[in-house]
Amino acid sequence: MKIAVASDHGGYRLKERIKEYLRSRNIEVMDLGTDSEESVDYPVYGKSCAEAVASGKADRGIVCCGTGIGISIAANKVKGIRCALCTDVNMAEMTRKHNDANMLAMGGRTTDEETALKITEKWLDTEFEGGRHQRRVDMLNSM
Repeated sequence: MKIAVASDHGGYRLKERIKEYLRSRNIEVMDLGTDSEESVDYPVYGKSCAEAVASGKADRGIVCCGTGIGISIAANKVKGIRCALCTDVNMAEMTRKHNDANMLAMGGRTTDEETALKITEKWLDTEFEGGRHQRRVDMLNSM
């Protein structure tokens, strides 16, 4: 599996920790920036990560900004992306089971590192249930 990751300055530290975690699981990481805590514009990074996922260059994506809100909005502007902002493990599980979320967003200033890694683990390890949920995902994809 190949995961694209990206963040703005507010999510930089969390992105770096998530990269370490992914690599510890032998998951290939595509880091699309940013490379420091110097102020940058989150839409640039949300879009680049989403385009990597939508194009098939990455299987899934994880994006971080201060709250996860702005960067998730940016990612969801790219056709074919279902980016879910998750603040707890249950949300991560349900967004995979019911929404087949192909991107995960979290906030570097709102979610502690331990929780973020548990969210990431559940999101990676949960499969899409399909069934009645497939019709809804198809509807999202056609928008």
